[in-house]
Amino acid sequence: MLDPMMFRTHLRETADALQRLRGFTLDIGQFEAFESERKALQTRTQELQNLRNTRSKAIGQAKAKGEDLAPLMAEVAGYGDELKASETALAALMQAMQDAMAQVPNIPHTSVPLGKDETENTVLKSWGTLPSFDFEAKDHVALGEKNQWLDAAAGAKLSGSRFTVLRGELAQLHRALSQFMLDTHTQQHGYTEHNTPLIVNAESMHGTGQLPKFEDDLFSTQVGESKRYLIPTSEVSLTNLVRDEIIDAADMPLWMTAHSQCFRAEAGSYGRDVRGFIRQHQFEKVELVAIARPDESYAVHEAMTLHAETILEKLGLAYRRLLLCTGDMGFSAAKTHDLEVWLPGQNSYREISSISNCESFQARRMQARWRNPESGKPELVHTLNGSGLAVGRTLVAVMENYQNADGSITVPEVLRPYMQNKSQIG
Repeated sequence: MLDPMMFRTHLRETADALQRLRGFTLDIGQFEAFESERKALQTRTQELQNLRNTRSKAIGQAKAKGEDLAPLMAEVAGYGDELKASETALAALMQAMQDAMAQVPNIPHTSVPLGKDETENTVLKSWGTLPSFDFEAKDHVALGEKNQWLDAAAGAKLSGSRFTVLRGELAQLHRALSQFMLDTHTQQHGYTEHNTPLIVNAESMHGTGQLPKFEDDLFSTQVGESKRYLIPTSEVSLTNLVRDEIIDAADMPLWMTAHSQCFRAEAGSYGRDVRGFIRQHQFEKVELVAIARPDESYAVHEAMTLHAETILEKLGLAYRRLLLCTGDMGFSAAKTHDLEVWLPGQNSYREISSISNCESFQARRMQARWRNPESGKPELVHTLNGSGLAVGRTLVAVMENYQNADGSITVPEVLRPYMQNKSQIG
């Protein structure tokens, strides 16, 4: 959530920035009406509080003099009733303002290039050599058909479209990837591993920005009157661990990771990557989250990007790093790096990780703070998140880049200790 002062004192400048950078049209009239009503209600509330206090003192004085208290008591009671109504109206207005502000995206960092969509992202670096084959390369769907490793029909039988059953050595390779990622991030990069809930409350979804704007993209559960949500990524669980907390400066940055199932309804994305294992309703990720001081968050952002890149480099997978333009960034992000891995079966690069600095946008929603030793006061932290990596898409990349002419797959050396030292599957 943006700073409320931006809507109160810099409304038109904020609206201009959102329109220019995000293509988001802010309802200026709505916020002007909010502010006008807020000022009127706050002024009247303060007036009533002063009147009630003044007349309450007058009651004490009249009582001491033995005067008739009935007129004063009636007057104070009237002020009390009006004050309660005014306070209730003010609270409702403030909630309406909060709800409106919660629909507004973050404003991009000044280093983010202006652009309308993914075609205007900037390639910052490329790594690795694209593989060449002396046979016709297959995509992961064709490779997965061997031994019924990748079974979309079974997934559809159990759950519906865009669910898949993995079997045998491919399921083992999928598990090996997640373990390898966790070991690298905890042992080499210093992250603390977590195991967090897959089902969270609305407060958690609101804290990281999924609610209220993206409820249609979420799976939810209802037991009695209690509604909860399946996480779209463990970013939600990990980041909300600091909700309503004040973190000691000496403990920052916090580095957290978790391997989890993820669930996305992806309303409106029908027809995109519905074949194969690229875009599933249920998938797995190793998530990276950092909680940082504002003055260090962009150094942390670069470090997180390098941590995700390390996984690709250890696996020997060619990739490129992109800086997303203003028109292709996520709702909560101030700046995002995307990593795209080369997929021979599609003859193209495909996203395998997004690493974002959200600055104080999520922290303000969560009231996640740190105590600045210079001021001694609590201040908002900066939150960062990224995939380190998406396990299913990494499996696809390994299958396609390490395929052999007979349809078998060579196991990358770094994964062999997790695969009973197998050098090949299939």
